[in-house]
Amino acid sequence: MRLSTKGRYAVMAMVDLAKSSKGHPVALAEIADRQEISLSYLEQLFAKLRKGGLVKSVRGPGGGYLLAHPSDVMRISDIILAVDEPIRTTRCAANSPNGCHANKTRCLTHDLWEELGNQIHMYLSSVTLADVVERRVLSSSQMIVQDARRAPVPAE
Repeated sequence: MRLSTKGRYAVMAMVDLAKSSKGHPVALAEIADRQEISLSYLEQLFAKLRKGGLVKSVRGPGGGYLLAHPSDVMRISDIILAVDEPIRTTRCAANSPNGCHANKTRCLTHDLWEELGNQIHMYLSSVTLADVVERRVLSSSQMIVQDARRAPVPAE
């Protein structure tokens, strides 16, 4: 999977904003300090997030950024896509009829990796900023792991 720092940092900063703002604008410098992200890099990301309609900027003293929507409706996938970070798991271009081989065929595992990418996108679309802020993310995967551990092992 290819998810660069652009997508990760955008999500980290948006979670910080959701947790810190409490209805008041938050300065990017504060987020940069707390998350240990370059301020100039955050400015670039927030320009894209603002253009994508995910944040609003407030100018002047006490200015900064606010979420444009409640954190319980803002999906993680929307944040990643807003900063132009496609979630790719194959070497091929998304939805390309051409494969990743020089002769334009798809590799044997193409469908596996493409479906993994679809699952990742579905998962990130099911998680909201509020889920991350309120630490509700891990609980769903822990239940799956616990269920798998309780499942009987098939006899040979």
